[in-house]
Amino acid sequence: MIELLTNAEMAEADRLTISGGVAGIELMERAGRAVAAAVLARHRAGGRILVVAGPGNNGGDGFVAARVLAERGCRVQVLLVGEADRLKGDAALAAKRWTGSVAAVDGAAAVDLGNGPFDVVIDALFGAGLDRAVDGLARAVIERMNEQTAPIIAVDLPSGINGTSGAVMGIAVKAAQSVTFFRRKPGHLLLPGRLYCGETSVADIGIRASVLPQIGVKTFENLPALWRRQFPVPELTGHKYVRGHAVVVSGPSWSTGAARLAARGALRAGAGLVTLASPRESLAVNAAASLAVMVRSIDGASELAHFLADRRFNALAIGPGVGVGAATCELTLAALAGERAVVLDADAITSFAPAPQQLVEALARRRAAATVLTPHEGEFSRYFGALDQRTKVGSKLERARLAAQLVGAIIVLKGADTVVASPDGRAAIAANAPAYLATAGAGDVLTGITTGLLAQGMPAFAATAAAVWLHGEAALAHGPGLIAEDLPEMLPRVYRALLG
Repeated sequence: MIELLTNAEMAEADRLTISGGVAGIELMERAGRAVAAAVLARHRAGGRILVVAGPGNNGGDGFVAARVLAERGCRVQVLLVGEADRLKGDAALAAKRWTGSVAAVDGAAAVDLGNGPFDVVIDALFGAGLDRAVDGLARAVIERMNEQTAPIIAVDLPSGINGTSGAVMGIAVKAAQSVTFFRRKPGHLLLPGRLYCGETSVADIGIRASVLPQIGVKTFENLPALWRRQFPVPELTGHKYVRGHAVVVSGPSWSTGAARLAARGALRAGAGLVTLASPRESLAVNAAASLAVMVRSIDGASELAHFLADRRFNALAIGPGVGVGAATCELTLAALAGERAVVLDADAITSFAPAPQQLVEALARRRAAATVLTPHEGEFSRYFGALDQRTKVGSKLERARLAAQLVGAIIVLKGADTVVASPDGRAAIAANAPAYLATAGAGDVLTGITTGLLAQGMPAFAATAAAVWLHGEAALAHGPGLIAEDLPEMLPRVYRALLG
C-alpha cells in the first residue's frame, strides 16, 4: 500500500465506495471496530477508556469504538467536544447506537477530561481533514489530552495535524499510535506530522483498491513496490559497458572528497564504470585515493564538453565540492548540453541563484533527457527562492512539486522526509532515513547512487526514488556512528535483501 491520499482523495474514495453500494455507516462501523481492535491489541479488556469525540465523522468513528470496547468489558467514557445537535448523518447514527452516557464540553467552564486516570485515550476529535488553526475549546481539550499520562490512540491522524501537508495547525495531539483507513495520508510521513503519529497502522475497511485509478493518485510512500520492477539487475550475459559509464565532476584539491564519495556511491549502486573528471591541480589527490574509480584530467567547460563528446558516458553528476561561481555555471551548462542523464547537486544548483533563469533555459533544451536536482532546504531556498517566490510557501510536498514543474526536472528535496517530485506531478515521500544520516558527505553519496542507477538506464523518477530509499536503508544497516564513507559499503547488504 504505497499510495498516499490527500483529504480530498480520501473523500473521493469514500464517495466511490458508497456509490458502489457500501453504506457510509458500514464504513464507519468498520473504522470504529479497527480502532477498538488496536486498543485491545495493546491493552487488557476491562481497562478504563476515554473517547474524545468531535462533531464530524471522526467523532462517529469514536462512538463506534466506544460501543465495541464497552461490549468487550471496558469501562468507557465518551467526551463530546461541541454540541450534540451538530452531529449529522452517519456520525449522528453512530452516536445513537452508543447507549452509554456522553459528557459534553461546551467551554463554559475549565475543561475536565472526566474520571481518570485512564488506560487509553482515543482521539476522535478531528482526524485528517483539518484545514484551519485549532483554537478555543478544541485547543484547550488537546492541551488537557497531552498533559494526561495515558497513551493516546488517534483515529486516522492526530487531531491538529493537516493530513495533506503534515503541518501542525496551532496545536496537535501527541499520539502513541494512529489507526488510519485504506491508505496513509501524506501527513503521516511529512514532518512535523510524523512526529505526532506514533506507530501508524492501516486498517482495511472495505474500500477496494480499484478506486485508486479513478482518483488518479500521484503521491506515494517511497518503498520498493514503487520502483522495484524497473530496478536494474545484472544479467549473466552482461558486461561492465552494458551497466553504464558514470562521470563525476571533481572540485579543486582542497574539496575533492565530496566528488569521491559520489563516485564511490555510483560504483556501489551498480554503474559498470565510473570516472572522476578532475582539474589537473587535484589530479594527484584524486588518483591516489581511487582504485576502481578512474580519473581523467579535465580543466574548464570546453575540456569537459570535449570529454563528454564520447557517448559512452551516459550519466553525469556535478555539484559536490565543485565550488560556487561562474566557472561552475559554465561546467554545468557544458554537462547539460548532451542527452545523457545529469544530476545537479549542491554547488551546481547554488551557482545559478544570481541568474536562476539561465538554468531553466538550459533545462528546457533537454526535456527528453533525464535531469535530477538534489538540494537540501538551504540550497533549495537559495535557488528556487530566487526563481519564484511561490516556492517559499506551502508544504514540503507542494514546494517540491512546484519546483519540478518550474524547471522541468526531477527534484529531490532532502531531509528526514525527503520528497522526490516529478514534473508530471508524481511524488514520493521517504520515511526510512534515520537521524544519524545527518552527517557531512551523506548527500554526496546520494548524488552518486542516483547517478549510478541512471547510468544503468533506470527511468529518472524511479531511479531517484530508489536511490533515496537505498540511501536510507544503507544508513539503517550501519546504525549509530555512521559517517558518509560507510554508506557505499552498506549497499551490498541492502542489495542482497532487496534482490534476494
